[in-house]
Parts: sequence; C-alpha cells; structure tokens
Amino acid sequence: MNLLLLLFDRFTLLLTAVVVLATFLPAQGAFAVFFDWLTHAGIALLFFLHGARLSRRAIIDGAMHWRLHLLVFVCTFAMFPLLGLALGPVLRPLLGDGLWLGMLYLCLLPGTVQSAIAFTSIARGNIPAAVCAASASSLVGIVLTPLLAGLVLGSTGAGVPLGEAVLKIGVQLLLPFAAGHALRPWIADWVMQQQRWLRLVDQGSILLVVYTAFGAAVLDGIWRVVPASALAQLVVCCVVLLALVLVATTWLARTFGFNVEDEITIVFCGSKKSMATGVPMAQIIFSGGAAGLAILPLMVFHQIQLMVCAVMARRYAERDQPAAVEQRAPH
Repeated sequence: MNLLLLLFDRFTLLLTAVVVLATFLPAQGAFAVFFDWLTHAGIALLFFLHGARLSRRAIIDGAMHWRLHLLVFVCTFAMFPLLGLALGPVLRPLLGDGLWLGMLYLCLLPGTVQSAIAFTSIARGNIPAAVCAASASSLVGIVLTPLLAGLVLGSTGAGVPLGEAVLKIGVQLLLPFAAGHALRPWIADWVMQQQRWLRLVDQGSILLVVYTAFGAAVLDGIWRVVPASALAQLVVCCVVLLALVLVATTWLARTFGFNVEDEITIVFCGSKKSMATGVPMAQIIFSGGAAGLAILPLMVFHQIQLMVCAVMARRYAERDQPAAVEQRAPH
C-alpha cells in the first residue's frame, strides 16, 4: 500500500487532471491574462518561501563532505547534459525538435529536494548529506540552469536568449528567494510551523504553471505535434535516460570508494530532476506553446523517477536484514 502511494500519489493525479483540463478548457483572452498574472505571483511566493526555509547552516554545510557533493554536482549539471547531447542523434529524429529540446532542458535542471531526501531516508542512506546536496543543487540551479540553457539550447538553434533569460529568472525567482532568505530571522519559525499550507503553495504554483503552459501549447496544437505514438516513444526515452543515469551514479559512487549510505545519497540526489524549479523556469525561458512541449518530458521523467526510485529505496532498505536474522538465530 505504501509503495502504491509512492507510485501514484495525489499530486500525480492532480497533475494529470490539470493537463486534461488545459487540453479541453485552455485559458484564453482575459482569463489567460489573469492566469498568467496569478502564475507569476505563485512562482514568486514559492521561491520566497524556499528562501525562508533554507537555513544559512544548510548553505554552509553544503561545503562539507565535498567529495560527495562534488560528485552529485557533476552528475546533475555535467553528466546529464552530456548524455542529452550524446543521445541527440537518436532522440531528435525519434521525438522531433520540440520534445528533444524538452529532453535537453530536462537534463539541465537541478535535482529535487523533497523526494531525494525522502527516498534517501527510506533507503537508510546518509540523510544529512542528502539534505545538503539537494539544497545546494536547487540553489545553484537557479543561476546555473539558465546559463546552461543559453549555451546548450542556443547551440542547437533553439534561439534561447541567454541575457534575457538570466535577467527574468533573476527578477522572478532569485530576487524572491533572496528576499525570503533575508527575512528568515523574523519569519523562519512561522514558516516552519506552516508546512501543510506551504506544501499547498509548492504544489499549487506548479499546477498553475502546468495549466497555463499546457493551455498555450494546446492552442498552438501540441496534441497534433505529440500524438499517442510520440508520447509512448517519449516514455521509452525517459526510461532509458533514467536507467543510464542510475547505472552511472551507482558505478561512480562505488568506483570512488563511497560507503553504501553515501552511495544511496549520490544515486538519489544525482539522478533526480526538479519539477518545482523546472516548470516555473520553463515558463520564463521558453515562449508561448514551446513551454508546454518543454515541460512534457519533465513531467513524464518525474513520474518515472518516482516509480523506479520507490522500488530501489525499498530494496536498499532491506540490505543486511537476512544477515542480521542469521546472527540472531541460535546455533
């Protein structure tokens, strides 16, 4: 039952419902302007609260256990993009330009925070290191992802305006984040007491962006560009990409001599991609219906990574248990 809840949680069902709603009732005219304003306000509030929640100690601790954090950083911001580019000759003709750019964008994103820590905890990994690695990835990604997008996506002919994207992200994401962190001494206690309400803000802002982005994409004809066969191919590509990354992170952790607890942290923090950062950022980097195509691979990959990592976390958690039973058994 717990595994089913991890595989198909309420947020996944809400996300699917929002995509269906945007398909049949996309926002148009004055409603589109209203939802666009509401989406920008929700994103600003989301990153303001992220800034208020991230302690100065977490930022400082990010520098500790540097070998682990460096490996997670390299997997997230170097290995993933290189894999996306290397798979380009296969992915581009298979998926088409729009979805392939979405796959590349997915590869440039920072890792998740909540799910990476949750799976590390379930798997009995190094939780403090996971907190620091995931938080650092999310923080660095606000600045690094648009820079990488300008370089990588721009080099593919996507025409992503680097300076404009960085400026917009600085104003819409980084500035609220910095404001929240600056006010942390006065509002941190209240913020930490409102976890249930803050989770609604987290998820609600993502749902708003998905609705507006997909609504614009539907009006631009996304489902003519992405028929059922292309969607099935996208699922296969996301599965292959995740499998390659999971194998690579596991191999790297063992090659560099990390213990099992650190390996778990590296695998779960280095293989994740964040919807909380990726969806709002796509709204800024990509224009119009292109944002809908850009976030579709991220939505598919997000669900697949939850399903696969849920199983992996359970298997990691069961390690050494037979040996422990043997040791307790009478001779």
